[in-house]
Amino acid sequence: MIINKGGDLSKEYFMAYFSLIMNSRQCTLERAKEITFDRLFRNDENTFGNISFEHFMEAYEELKNRK
Repeated sequence: MIINKGGDLSKEYFMAYFSLIMNSRQCTLERAKEITFDRLFRNDENTFGNISFEHFMEAYEELKNRK
């Protein structure tokens, strides 16, 4: 997936990304969150700004609550 560093990443983007990681690596949502945070945010929540990080957390919480 290509990331445009000039814009905010949506909650839907992160939901799709979590699903892609979980399916391709056969891992849990928690592990997908760790991988995503490491790969996209480089372990720094300010990498893409506050809005993208909020959407990241909202996507995680929504998927977590679906289970």
